[in-house]
Amino acid sequence: MKKVKIAIAGCTGSVGRTFIRVLEERRFPVSEAVMFASAKSAGGEIEFCGQRIVVKELTEAAVRDNPVDIVLMSAGGSVSKVFAPIFASTGAVVIDNSSCWRMDENVPLVVPEVNPEDAFNHKGIIANPNCSTIQAVVALKPLDDAFKIKRIVYSTYQAVSGAGVAGTEDLLGGQNGLPPQKFPRPIYNNVIPQIDVFLENGYTKEEEKMIAETKKILHNKDLKVTATTARVPVFNGHSESVNVEFFHPAPVKKIKEILSKAPGVILTDEHDFSSYPTALDCDGADEVFVGRVRQDFSVDSGINFWVVADNVRKGAATNAVQIAELLVRPNV
Repeated sequence: MKKVKIAIAGCTGSVGRTFIRVLEERRFPVSEAVMFASAKSAGGEIEFCGQRIVVKELTEAAVRDNPVDIVLMSAGGSVSKVFAPIFASTGAVVIDNSSCWRMDENVPLVVPEVNPEDAFNHKGIIANPNCSTIQAVVALKPLDDAFKIKRIVYSTYQAVSGAGVAGTEDLLGGQNGLPPQKFPRPIYNNVIPQIDVFLENGYTKEEEKMIAETKKILHNKDLKVTATTARVPVFNGHSESVNVEFFHPAPVKKIKEILSKAPGVILTDEHDFSSYPTALDCDGADEVFVGRVRQDFSVDSGINFWVVADNVRKGAATNAVQIAELLVRPNV
């Protein structure tokens, strides 16, 4: 199998470092790796596959002087807006973890277990979805195939690591009585029903992301979706309560049978309702864990389920690496 040259843009951040770890764990076929970061981090070294690689400042000249095949980018939306097209112009395929390109109609939004075929319809940029969307649609896609989804209600309980290092520092600082620096309210011993900024309609940007991204990934512009997203004092691992209404009858027994065989899903309560998954159970894992599957008796054909996943791995780094695997290993 041919090895490819890759770049990691944002290599010193939490997702960037996880890119490296996941690439190593999954034995991704890398011939050479280039590490990019901000001027502040340039000149330092990153260890990858037993080698020490000097970090380069992310500049247009550096990009053009170091052509690669695939770029894993997690450097923020403003950086991606500038540099993703530059990388693409050199012939690279950019897999971008920011929200910058997700809703661009010319950019595929991909979860490999859900819509792998979309990854091959790119024009040099592929978007990695929001972490909270990824774990939900991995479980929803096989159910949509079987029963056709009519409506989805999301309620999320998202870890502080989803807000980067600053989010984690807010939780640690709050334990010591320090005021928040990242979040709008103290997160320690608290739940904040706001992720990202508020929009004029009263929803937050995070909620709108989940709604719009779900429709795009499932290829259904008319799908009815609503969401409430909250930040909780958990270090890592997003949890979600998902209520789904279908167009066709969906018995719980059949739902569990489908989820037990779904790619990327681990059903934990197939035989025991009390064996539901928690954020601790998914920490460090690449799968999506589902439990608390039960009928919604308030509608004709509806269910509720609980889904958790490691938001830094499956919700960001692992999903991006899986997309890269599609490009180099089409049968993965």
